[in-house]
Amino acid sequence: MTQPFKAFLAGYDPLSPRRETQLHAKSGGAFNKTSFDDELAKLDAFAEAGYFLALHIRFTSPLMFFQTYHPDWIKEYTENGYVLRDPMTAWSFASTGATRWSNPRIPDPFKIFDEARKFGLRYGATMSVGPVLSRSVCSVARSDREFTDDEIAEMSKLVETLHAMVEPTTRLTKAQTEALACIADGHRHAAAASILGISESALKVRLSAARERLMARTTAEAVQRAKDYNLI
Repeated sequence: MTQPFKAFLAGYDPLSPRRETQLHAKSGGAFNKTSFDDELAKLDAFAEAGYFLALHIRFTSPLMFFQTYHPDWIKEYTENGYVLRDPMTAWSFASTGATRWSNPRIPDPFKIFDEARKFGLRYGATMSVGPVLSRSVCSVARSDREFTDDEIAEMSKLVETLHAMVEPTTRLTKAQTEALACIADGHRHAAAASILGISESALKVRLSAARERLMARTTAEAVQRAKDYNLI
């Protein structure tokens, strides 16, 4: 089921009832939102009881995440602190591939699966794709039956496709790097623009481009990601 491991994954909310998207330009080219949405929609056919998808979990947060679980479960999960005890969270970062939640080799000493069943998440599968420093994880649930091997194979292929469609960037232009570095040093927009010898509006354009390149929602988030990637 892979609920958020917030101890080290801020914003990673696998079983949240909300469906949240962050769609930005793909590194090295335009992000094709229509194609991505078409692929993402294919998950709905499998997820009778909802799904979670986190793409490229790097340095505390995913670049994109989507969640369609019921709000009652996320409330139960969060208020009772299940996050640190979820067996699928640990599995998804220790392994790649796919597994059913009923896998007898996955221990569940705190009976998180039993609690999930009370909210209709009786059967599920988790897919884990990519290197550990840029891992994509998808958990899909049903209330009525186990997923077949063919279904798990199809979902795994779909997650691999979505993972490939959202490749994080590791490059910024010199202008974008300089703009972020000034903000990182604590300068306000007017001061940063003066240091760089450009107008404040030009600075904002550079910061906006840097946010888009780094798939960040805010300049502060872009600065942090640039630091994490050793770009500034």
